[in-house]
Amino acid sequence: MDKDKNWYKVAHAWAYMNYEAALFYKNQEQAKLMQESQLGSGEGMDLYTSLTQDPPSLGSIRIASSIEHVRMYAVPAVKGFFHSIALSYGSSLQDTLRLLTLWFDYGHITEVNKAVMEGIKTVPIETWLQVIPQLIARIDTPRQSVGEVILSLLEDIGKNHPQALIYPLTVAAKSTVPARNIAANRVLDTMTEHSGMLVEQAKMVSEELIRVAILWHELWHEGLEEASRLYFGERNVKGMFAALEPLHALVKRGAQTLKEHSFTQAYGKELKEANDWCKQYQKSGNVKDLTQAWDTYYHVFRRVSKQLPQLTSLELNYVSPKLLMCRDLELAVPGTYNPNKPIIRIAKVESSLQVITSKQRPRKLSIKGSNGKDFMFLLKGHEDLRQDERVMQLFGLVNTLLTKDPETSRRNITIQRYSVIPLSTNSGLIGWVPHCDTLHTLIRDYRDKKKILLNIEHRIMLRMAPDYDHLTLMQKVEVFEHALNNTNGDDLAKLLWLKSPSSEVWFDRRTNFTRSLAVMSMVGYVLGLGDRHPSNLMLDRLSGKILHIDFGDCFEVAMTREKFPEKIPFRLTRMLIHAMEVTGIEGTYRKTCQTVMKVLRENKDSLMAVLEAFVYDPLLNWRLMDAQNKGKHSKVRSESSSSIQDPNDMIEEVEVQSQADSKKTDSTIPDSGFAKPEALNEKAVQIINRVRDKLTGRDFDPNKVLEVEEQVDLLIKQATSHLNLCQSYIGWCPFW
Repeated sequence: MDKDKNWYKVAHAWAYMNYEAALFYKNQEQAKLMQESQLGSGEGMDLYTSLTQDPPSLGSIRIASSIEHVRMYAVPAVKGFFHSIALSYGSSLQDTLRLLTLWFDYGHITEVNKAVMEGIKTVPIETWLQVIPQLIARIDTPRQSVGEVILSLLEDIGKNHPQALIYPLTVAAKSTVPARNIAANRVLDTMTEHSGMLVEQAKMVSEELIRVAILWHELWHEGLEEASRLYFGERNVKGMFAALEPLHALVKRGAQTLKEHSFTQAYGKELKEANDWCKQYQKSGNVKDLTQAWDTYYHVFRRVSKQLPQLTSLELNYVSPKLLMCRDLELAVPGTYNPNKPIIRIAKVESSLQVITSKQRPRKLSIKGSNGKDFMFLLKGHEDLRQDERVMQLFGLVNTLLTKDPETSRRNITIQRYSVIPLSTNSGLIGWVPHCDTLHTLIRDYRDKKKILLNIEHRIMLRMAPDYDHLTLMQKVEVFEHALNNTNGDDLAKLLWLKSPSSEVWFDRRTNFTRSLAVMSMVGYVLGLGDRHPSNLMLDRLSGKILHIDFGDCFEVAMTREKFPEKIPFRLTRMLIHAMEVTGIEGTYRKTCQTVMKVLRENKDSLMAVLEAFVYDPLLNWRLMDAQNKGKHSKVRSESSSSIQDPNDMIEEVEVQSQADSKKTDSTIPDSGFAKPEALNEKAVQIINRVRDKLTGRDFDPNKVLEVEEQVDLLIKQATSHLNLCQSYIGWCPFW
């Protein structure tokens, strides 16, 4: 060891061995505590609590032994990872993430804290740029000693690389969780001392982009829809008030733009009247007052609903004059900062934004950089992009692994990535990928030109079985196959051919299409990526590559949802197969799947580091415990039916039930969360074990290790099985 201590592989192996040992004892201790809590011994508390609070009920022996394990394994692991990071060339992401896991788990123990503080001095500050999301996720950790070092490290990053830190930190500073808000603002205050103008500009740009992402009209439309669901659907009066109060407070604070003034003039009086009825109900408890309020709310909802489809473009002088006035800022164009290249600053924001006509109405935004180039973004509201940001981190690591492997590198096999910049918990920017259309748009346009009904397969199924959803499984298979046999399903194949200027270009595009589909099939499977409907897959018109968007459903949550659980590991429907070479799946697709899976399995340690950090991230792991939440239900509902439920229909049906029904709490997106550790740890361990099984070939039978070829073969059979496909919801378009 001494002889080879300056060799990266030796340092990494030593650190990793100690890390695994520390993890083993942590999970063993957690399992004991879970067992005791289930037996009702009163000792079922989190290991971390036991190590910090030293409760007499656990006994000093257990605490001493736990701390001894930490000293024996966690401390050498921390020192080892710092050493391997210092020796690494290129990406050190996996080592840095494992180091963070140990730090966040055991940093409150003096020896670990000391090792971390000493280690930070030995690695370049740039090491931490790749894990800024993870650092910021923990700024409100309840462990004071860990929190202090995190804040100190963030302040150092802010001094050396303020552009890298400013956007994510501004998001945290808007948090509704007091501890998180205070911690983020403390770092911002420190940054103000040396980068005052930058901080000020970032706050303004972030605030204004959020304002443009979701206008008051949309906020109220969404808020009233949610409030009506809580009141009429769940009889949750308390939840209804919680949904409406922030919106009334917003209007009360006053309009700041012409668009907000026009909203106040059109709806302000009615909304005030409805709010007065709500207040009256809170005093009287008389349901008639709420009925009066909802009559008025529904009137507003109906008028706003008619206005929203007319929202096809936005002029900044109406929606955000401050952004229009921006000229030659110090602030970098979002997603462009690279410590090794000159900073590209915001020169100006284009005055007009196109609104894309989809359910969430994202905006196409153009920012001119100081280098003279235009940077295009999709500005999204109504969506939490923090998970997408972490998925891009994973794809970055996968691309590094694929470029290092001779076989995948030679074939230029990589995942198409794009920048993701969260602005708040429900809005953010996505780097615009040029020349791309969703598969749904391409097929719709093709069928329009050929005078083919867009939903022809569904029509055929309904003609044969109008009650399709209520059929037995074998009956569904029969109806599904009837629709397939009566349609060609070659739309995508013909599209690729017709849009190619020559057979040579067509051949290249077809090969790129097949390879990019295969690489994302394998990576998506390991990640447990679900909801791959035709609007979540895009095709690059020039290269033919497939690009995936919307990573809200990871770790197989789509397979465990209540309605229409998914049965397939990835999307491999007939249209995708017909667009491949003459032998379909056989050939390029299968070979690429096998090559990519081989690379993933050979580098399982690196991938597990990223995925473990993902699972234990307090800003994201609420999704794991909440797979059956209202979001999953509404998502399936909204994609399987085109119309939203009318509050008026509900008003006529509703009878307010007993107070017992209204005890359910509304589920909102948590902004921070140290969720219940016992249940969460159990779920996290399940997920990590499942991912590890996939990366070791034990995913089909835990007692048998499959070869890569066998594993890929079983996955392809699962993905193409009509038995599995026919159970998907109609909006997923299994017949395409």
